[in-house]
Amino acid sequence: MKDYPRIRIAVVGATGSVGGAVLDICRRFPEHFEVVALAAKSNKKKLLQLASIYKAKTLCLTEPLCGDFKEEGKKCLIGVDALSEIASDSDIDHIVFASSGVTAIKALQTALKVGKDVSLANKESIVVAGPWVMPLVKQKDQLRPIDSEHSAIWQCLRQDPDREISKIWLTASGGPFIDYSKEMLEKVTPKDALSHPVWKMGPKITVDSATLMNKGIECIEAMQLFDLPANKVSAVIHPKSQIHGAVLFIDGTIKMLLSQADMRLPAAAALAWPERLDLISSGLDPIEPHKWDLQFKEINVSLFPCFAIACKAGEMGGAYPPLLVGADEAAVKSFIDGIIPFTAIPQVIEETLAQSVSASPSTLDEAIELVSTGEKIATQLCSNWRHCS
Repeated sequence: MKDYPRIRIAVVGATGSVGGAVLDICRRFPEHFEVVALAAKSNKKKLLQLASIYKAKTLCLTEPLCGDFKEEGKKCLIGVDALSEIASDSDIDHIVFASSGVTAIKALQTALKVGKDVSLANKESIVVAGPWVMPLVKQKDQLRPIDSEHSAIWQCLRQDPDREISKIWLTASGGPFIDYSKEMLEKVTPKDALSHPVWKMGPKITVDSATLMNKGIECIEAMQLFDLPANKVSAVIHPKSQIHGAVLFIDGTIKMLLSQADMRLPAAAALAWPERLDLISSGLDPIEPHKWDLQFKEINVSLFPCFAIACKAGEMGGAYPPLLVGADEAAVKSFIDGIIPFTAIPQVIEETLAQSVSASPSTLDEAIELVSTGEKIATQLCSNWRHCS
């Protein structure tokens, strides 16, 4: 990077895997990045450890396990509203949203309104609240995706006009069950589903990857991020997870982004934009040409219906995306808790969407409430499933 002043960074979701990738980049390039603020849900011990390592001045726990949160020499904040205080802090240049769920949406809005650069690895912020978030983006590339697939598309599109896009594809590793039969899927246990072959993630997103719901939700997110209709967004299976996204242009040209399956790469691309950091010199190895693998296959929606359910919800829009997010949350939790089988997850989600008669949300609060509605309906369906089995 050129000799610019250090970028002052805040990380929401600092104790998670994506937050860890962001902080690792900051650690590798201290001449470029200064970590000013860190926020987490409830992991006070890890947050304080990170604060000590990165010398962060402001800390926040949105849901502390006890009411008292103090640390000598630090500004300690509590509650979801404190995220908006961090987002509007004049001592912060760039804020990273790497937490899951909908709690940080209003802070994201605040950051965009005051003109801060934002890196985003929170699907719900766009899937649930896209209509109230995307219009707040003030300039090109103010909002930068960190999810590997969306980052790949974003990087492929850096210098190309939107009108030249014919279609985009996100890629999916396929999860641990890509070669399973219907009968084998019926016997899947939570332990099986929580063993992803490529990525190390939290339990919810790992199960979503196994059902391919994660890829469907990512397609909805891509529609919003890149302002594309449903028929221009799709996904393919790429087991080696080297290609993270591809763009077809109207002249028949295709751009793909190939890299190691390492969240530090998209994190670095977002933090350092419009330049690139020398990650190779810092110890991150590229994939040598003789190891490039370009094998792809279509998603079998008869075996993995969650993908099709999510894409349909994205196409229908309105109440369906937030209902989907809530229903999936409840169905995955019920599966992990042993209440429903793996193959019941798409059935519960589809039935939740079918049962709802909700109107399209006209406000962000209504959209967030629809997430709760979907979760409640699905939770009841899961409870009924257990009682009937």
